[in-house]
Amino acid sequence: MLDLNRYINLKPQHRGYHTLILVSLLLAILGLYAAYVMEHAGHHITGMNNHIVWGLPHVFAIALIVTASGALNGASLSSVFGLNILKPYARFSVVLAMCSLVGGLLVLVLDLGRPDRLIVAMTTYNFRSVFAWNIFLYTGFLAIGVVYLWMMMEKRLHRYVTTVGRLAFAWRLILTTATGSIFGFLVGRNALDSALLAPLFIALSLAMGTALLLVALYALAHWQRDELDTAIVQSLKRLLVWFLIALVYFSVVQHITNLYVAEHHGSERFTLLGPLSGIFWLGHVVLGVALPIGLLVLGSDSARKTLCASVATMLGGGALIYVIVVGSQSTPQRLFPGHTVLASRFGDAGFAPYRASHWEWGLGLGGIAIAILLCLLILRILPLIPASPVRVKAGD
Repeated sequence: MLDLNRYINLKPQHRGYHTLILVSLLLAILGLYAAYVMEHAGHHITGMNNHIVWGLPHVFAIALIVTASGALNGASLSSVFGLNILKPYARFSVVLAMCSLVGGLLVLVLDLGRPDRLIVAMTTYNFRSVFAWNIFLYTGFLAIGVVYLWMMMEKRLHRYVTTVGRLAFAWRLILTTATGSIFGFLVGRNALDSALLAPLFIALSLAMGTALLLVALYALAHWQRDELDTAIVQSLKRLLVWFLIALVYFSVVQHITNLYVAEHHGSERFTLLGPLSGIFWLGHVVLGVALPIGLLVLGSDSARKTLCASVATMLGGGALIYVIVVGSQSTPQRLFPGHTVLASRFGDAGFAPYRASHWEWGLGLGGIAIAILLCLLILRILPLIPASPVRVKAGD
């Protein structure tokens, strides 16, 4: 479908834009320095150990990757599902998704300890491993995103936008399913070992991506001294509520399933009542679900409450990923199924403590900062945002 909107590159008129660039640049430098220090000093300077091998950087990386998939909502809803009110921001949605994915992958690579070993992973494939699948899924997502953006920007190719949009929509669902399956296929971990993690990650992706899109659109409008059309905000708010409800549904079903299966009782008790239960209940349930739904459904239509709900959704999603990634490793592993371990020299009989170091925080925040800088750079170069304020007409 032909897009009649005129687009320009970003021309910010607010000092908040320059403040964001300076803060992001500082965090990016600190993140790269943290990666350098960890690579040369070794991972013993982090909080990770033989039990917790995926720490806070992996939480940041997975959160960015999952959010990237959901941030494509603006483009998918307009070109695939015909929601024309979001069409002016479809280009921006694609760039936002791609930059988030690049930031997440960068954290993932720099957290490996030996980034040069990535060459081996990219040339030697074990197709029984979900990790091998994800190499193709992540690079494919970026390639499809570039083609998708090209179709949108080239008027003579507009007739292909819907076709490429459908491919991008299907690809991102597969990508998020594979990301959730990384953990769901780990049958040796009682806290994981569930096919429900795949749809749970999809719901989490849709919620976090929509929340990020809302925050980003508000930021664009603020920098250009404009206001978002109420119809656009209301549409995204309704979608966010439904995505949060879907997240609650899959989360509840997963925990009920684990409580029903006797072998998962120990890990489920650890998640709901153990040392990390505060992060689950306060971070995921209260901050990430109850508060956003309350603000969006019961609150007024103020921009401040919408922004608070969006930020809370992303923080709560990060808390859930932390519980899934770190919590599953902290739970005592079942080394001898059907037997009780009376004594062990390896410290695997109880809770494995983990406290993230400042190096890990630096690397994770650096990944977010690089994603922001990359997105702002592309917005300054390419015409991706509407030239005039978007006003929705009745019937759109």
